[in-house]
Amino acid sequence: MKTIYTITPPIARFLMACFAFVSCDSFIEVPLPDSQLTEETVFGEYATANAALTDIYAKIRDRGILTGVNTGLSNQLGHYSDELTPYGTPSNASFNFYNNALLPTNAAVATYWNTTYNHIYAANSILEAVEGNDNFTDENKRQLRGESLFIRALLHFYLVNLYGDVPYITTTDYRINSKATRMPLGEVYERILTDLENAIALLQPKYSAADRSIPNQYAAKALLARVYLYNQSYAEAANAASALINESGLFVLTPKLNEVFLIGSKETIWQLQSPTAGQNTKEGALFIFTAGPPSLVALHPNLVNSFATADGRRFNWIKMVTKGTSNWYHAYKYKERTFTTTSVEYAVVFRLAEQYLIRAEARARQGDLIGAKEDLNAVRKRAGLGDTDAVTPEELVTAVLQERRWELFTEHGHRFFDLKRTSLLDATLTPLKPGWNTSDALFPIPLNELNANPFLGIQNPGYEH
Repeated sequence: MKTIYTITPPIARFLMACFAFVSCDSFIEVPLPDSQLTEETVFGEYATANAALTDIYAKIRDRGILTGVNTGLSNQLGHYSDELTPYGTPSNASFNFYNNALLPTNAAVATYWNTTYNHIYAANSILEAVEGNDNFTDENKRQLRGESLFIRALLHFYLVNLYGDVPYITTTDYRINSKATRMPLGEVYERILTDLENAIALLQPKYSAADRSIPNQYAAKALLARVYLYNQSYAEAANAASALINESGLFVLTPKLNEVFLIGSKETIWQLQSPTAGQNTKEGALFIFTAGPPSLVALHPNLVNSFATADGRRFNWIKMVTKGTSNWYHAYKYKERTFTTTSVEYAVVFRLAEQYLIRAEARARQGDLIGAKEDLNAVRKRAGLGDTDAVTPEELVTAVLQERRWELFTEHGHRFFDLKRTSLLDATLTPLKPGWNTSDALFPIPLNELNANPFLGIQNPGYEH
């Protein structure tokens, strides 16, 4: 149901803004009674609007698609592809992903859809509240609009890559949203790019938070580079990535692998702040285990065995746990699984190494082999490896994709999305996973959403029955 506010003192209104979107289950909302205040009224003050933005980041961190807990994409898409292996009881929801056995009634599939559109609805609420509001300074408006557009683009990017054709929601009007139709992938990408370009024009290059937990212009540019790469706009992808790589005073590849994911790392472009002082990442709490067998998840042996012996990521970002003659491996990018005196790690969403690999691939696909090698070798050198021996454009693209597997594992589904966008899903996963079908490249549209809104059209292929 749409959040209903009553007249309250300023402090109470501020707190209510922080929880304004808890009860929203999707982007289809019911109208407010005329006697109640709207979000626009509540967001009449900058403090409440900014608190609502902060709340969106918290929701994304705690229960959205980018959360580090077991329901997030870092875990479930790792199982869905070839990065992770599930353990524990049959109630572990990861088994459905590992076996590629998702159904339109799957709770996780519905949760991804609903929570993501809920966060988009929240961003749209802020955008609408800012429009024509004389209580905000121009600087306030630019910041609120820029961050909200960035959030909207980011979330639609994940939706379109998970579900295929999806609605692009730009309003809180329930009468429009209740009849939303699914847009073709190309049109969704066009809208994502428009939102990102507008966000870049509005946001400042300077970080407003020293820990880089609030997205700025460079966070939007990092996503822009990724979107261009996925959209096969290679010249634009290379240029967008260069905008970050060339800011050497702000971003550098952290020389020591064990320091890449620390809060103060200069490789970080944007990260999600922990909810309380001393708390570290949910990823660390999920992936790290100290005794075997694992209770929930371990790295897939195929991934572990694919690393070269000399690769520093193999012994800095992966840790072995032994019991008797059995060995298991867990992701060890984040080193802390519990509280520390002060927080030392936040959940990184964008970092510079990805930008180097984006530019390397984009350059290789355009025939700039020297530039592609330079970027690829920069990442390899940090890992303690020698220069690539790839020569042709095709060999370089293959080498970059392999490097992305080693560099970006367990980070929000990069491996699955890379295999998908390069049409390698079937060739890679069919020999490895008996449950894999070509139609698994897309998640099913949640059945309850199709039933609630006939304008969404038909179910994705392979899930009709």
